Amino acid sequence: MLGLFGKKKSPEERLEDCRKKGDWDGLARAYYDLGTAAMDRGDLNQAVLWLHRADTVYSASDDVYEKAGEKRLFREEIVSGCSERIGTLEDAPLLYNDVPAEVDEKAEELNDVQIRVWGLLSIARLVKLGERLGRFPGCEALGKLGWAVEIMFKSFQEPITQEEYGQLMDLCNDLYDLGDSEAFYAGDEIDIPGGAPFQVFDLNGMMGVHLELNGYLDNHLRLLSALSQDQEPPAAESSMVGCTLLPDYYVRTGAGKLEDVPQIKAELERIWDDYEFVCSQITWQAVAQRLDGYRTLDILQ
Repeated sequence: MLGLFGKKKSPEERLEDCRKKGDWDGLARAYYDLGTAAMDRGDLNQAVLWLHRADTVYSASDDVYEKAGEKRLFREEIVSGCSERIGTLEDAPLLYNDVPAEVDEKAEELNDVQIRVWGLLSIARLVKLGERLGRFPGCEALGKLGWAVEIMFKSFQEPITQEEYGQLMDLCNDLYDLGDSEAFYAGDEIDIPGGAPFQVFDLNGMMGVHLELNGYLDNHLRLLSALSQDQEPPAAESSMVGCTLLPDYYVRTGAGKLEDVPQIKAELERIWDDYEFVCSQITWQAVAQRLDGYRTLDILQ
């Protein structure tokens, strides 16, 4: 009789089981349980991590979302409760919120080109990580960031070809689609020397690195289109800056105060140094040199 009543699995064990079985509905539930437990005990970084993962998984496909809605209690907890809790966390004094707010404030002092260069420098620091993650099936778009940086930098100085524009648009669309694919949240990971493995899903933080990349490329494409037709270009956006902190990785792997993590401290220094750089009398040659250095940088070391 005792065998009929198995030991209740922990949320962490449920995560692993759901990933192995491809049970995405169950994965969303497990993430939600971890997030609510973290929020209830006051661990707000963990709450941000897990609740955003729950939100991403249940929103990724119609099938998972419909399953979430089949059961009234789960609908209330996930579809409504998750969004409500995330909204509350957006007002918390966390690195997840504070850095983007400071970036937005500083961006108000910059002109359009300065903001765009600031964002492009950030993308360049993701090239090496993207190359490794881009080897996973379904994640190939991440492996093309180096090419994208080169083409967008070129476009600041001279027109790009129609073929290059089309390829940039395809990459933009692929980055958007990545977040809705199983490849994004199925658990693929790369080894990090001296550290815990990095998951593709660790890009989910800071409103989604893949989505901010998509947003930057989309804005840049609209800029090029407007200039070619002598129309008013879209305003530059600064939201790409800060995504390079990759806080989900450090929270998931047990970091305490994020501001004390050496890699995050180093990246914050690079972010603010880039700000000072774009505020100076920059030349395209100086930008090229900085981009070249960043494209070979291992941001996790």
